[in-house]
Amino acid sequence: MCNLYEMSLDREVKLHLGRVRLPEYLPRHVGPFDTGLFIRSSSSGDLEGVLGQWGMIRPGQPGRIEYREVPSKKPGGAPLKTPMLKNNARIETVNKSPAFRDAWKQGRRCLIPATWLQEPNWETGRCIWWRLKRADGLPWMIAGLWSEWTDHETGEVVPNFAMLTFNVNSHPLLNRLHKPEVDKVTKKPLPLELQDKRAEAHIARADIEAWLHGDEETARRLLVAPADTFYDHGDARRTDEALATLASDRNAGQQKLI
Repeated sequence: MCNLYEMSLDREVKLHLGRVRLPEYLPRHVGPFDTGLFIRSSSSGDLEGVLGQWGMIRPGQPGRIEYREVPSKKPGGAPLKTPMLKNNARIETVNKSPAFRDAWKQGRRCLIPATWLQEPNWETGRCIWWRLKRADGLPWMIAGLWSEWTDHETGEVVPNFAMLTFNVNSHPLLNRLHKPEVDKVTKKPLPLELQDKRAEAHIARADIEAWLHGDEETARRLLVAPADTFYDHGDARRTDEALATLASDRNAGQQKLI
């Protein structure tokens, strides 16, 4: 699941979408709880860009709680503060999650423009960050949800949004990402089929109307990973080179022992 992305420039968004109203200022790099841009259908039916928090706030929540305290693992230790990350919505539970279910049921779907999404690869035994970019250089239009939360004390209306994610275990590129889940008993990596690799969907220009205005069944059909050829493979090739170097070094070490 993405926790950092670079937002597309306004000219790229307009070139890709055509007629769309955008705010004057657009941030560039967006992390959880940062301000980012999402594009929704306005009351007049036109496309409009809205600046909001990347991280949805549960309806009815009295305040914007970004952290919660959890017990420390150390006996007598102070509570740890852990981010309440709600910037990614699992499609399998989106209709039940308190943070997302109202937005999903009411069809508040949006597009999140991005130049790249950052994801970790752990195949070498350490984290190598990949930037998932389109091979053609055009912007992503990530499938998302949006909502508006009202501060009970100030009356401030806070637009907020999240990306939708789904399982990509069968995808030849995306299933290489994220740290492998391990068996709780053996502590060894689980077979790929028992892991839960996650990714986001790109909404093609021809499907934007269906995504923003279609029924729930139509929306779910559009939540699929782009084909392998959609992506720029530069980071994957660099990781393959690192893996080849590691394998060569191991073989050289074994030869010295013989």
